[in-house]
Amino acid sequence: MKDARERPTESNPQKVKVLMTEFVTHDVKRFIVEKPKDYSFIPGQANLVSLNNDQWDDELRPFTFTSLNEDEVLEFTVKTYPSHDGVTTRLHDLEPGDELVIRDPFGTIIYEEPGYFIAAGAGITPFIAIFRHLRNHGRIKDNFLIFSNKTRKDVILEKELKEFFNEHLILTLTQEKLSGYEHGRIDKDFLQKYLKDPNRTVYICGPSGFLKAMKSAVEELGFPEKKIVLEKFVWMDIQ
Repeated sequence: MKDARERPTESNPQKVKVLMTEFVTHDVKRFIVEKPKDYSFIPGQANLVSLNNDQWDDELRPFTFTSLNEDEVLEFTVKTYPSHDGVTTRLHDLEPGDELVIRDPFGTIIYEEPGYFIAAGAGITPFIAIFRHLRNHGRIKDNFLIFSNKTRKDVILEKELKEFFNEHLILTLTQEKLSGYEHGRIDKDFLQKYLKDPNRTVYICGPSGFLKAMKSAVEELGFPEKKIVLEKFVWMDIQ
C-alpha cells in the first residue's frame, strides 16, 4: 500500500543513536542508527533528519533510507560537500553514540513495475532500498539502470550494483574516460540507445536540473508522463 505523505513532514520526531558509520566512497558515508519500535517505511522513501544539538537541531534535511523495512536498524547513505559547512559535513563528523532526530517517512519514488532507472550521483540513494528489496524477492532481473557520475571514485556501491544488474547496468562518467564505462552526460541521444520500450516505467532521481532534463528527454522519446516516476515534492518545487 502506498503512503500518502508525498511531501516532507516534521511530524513525530524521535531521537535515535548512531550505531556505526563507514565510508563507501571518498565522500559518501553509510550511517547505521537505531530503529524506533513500530517505525515503518516503503523502499524509496526518505525522512527529515536533524542533528540532536542546540546549534543544528532546527536544520532539517531529507535523507533516504537505504536499509529495508524488515531490518532491525535504519541505514542512510549520505554524501558530504566539504565546500559547504552544512548539515552533511556535521553529519559526517558524528560517531557511534551521537544522536540524530528522525521523523515520519515521506516520498513518492515507489516501485510500481519493472522499468528503466536513471540516476545521477547521490540520486541513486532512493533506489538502493528498492533494488535490495527486489533482489531479496527475486524481482530485479527485468530492470535496467543508467547511473551517471563525474569519475569512477564517485560511483556509490558500484560492486553491489554490478551484482544486481550485470549487463543491465550502464555506468557513465562525465569527467573521466575509462574502459568499461560510457563517457559523457546523459541526454536524449544517450538514452535512445537503451530505452527501447516506451510502455515501460522510467524512474528518475538526481539534482533538480537533471530531473528536468531527463523528464524532457524521455518524453521526447515517446514515454507518456504517467510512465515517469520521480520525487514529486522536488518536481513541484522546481516548476
